[in-house]
Amino acid sequence: FQMISDSTRLKILWLLCHSEDCVANIAAAIEMSSPAVSHHLRLLKQAGLIVSRKDGKETYYTLANTEEAKLVHDIVDRTFNIKCR
Repeated sequence: FQMISDSTRLKILWLLCHSEDCVANIAAAIEMSSPAVSHHLRLLKQAGLIVSRKDGKETYYTLANTEEAKLVHDIVDRTFNIKCR
C-alpha cells in the first residue's frame, strides 16, 4: 500500500495497468521529468508490481503478472472509477 500511496506512482500504475510504455512516454503523459519517472519505476519494479523489457535502446514497462499486481490493478481502477473489463 505504501507504493500506491504516492499520487505519482498511482498515475504511473494506472497507465501501466492498461498499456506497456517507455519512460519518455510515461513522463510526457504525467507531465514529469524522465529522471523522476525512472525513480518511481525503479521503486515499483523493486516492489514486484511492474516488469520491464528491453527493445533496442528503450525499456518498456507494464504491470507484472502477479496476484499482488492484479490486486493493485483492481485498486487503481476503483480509485479512478474506471472499469477496463
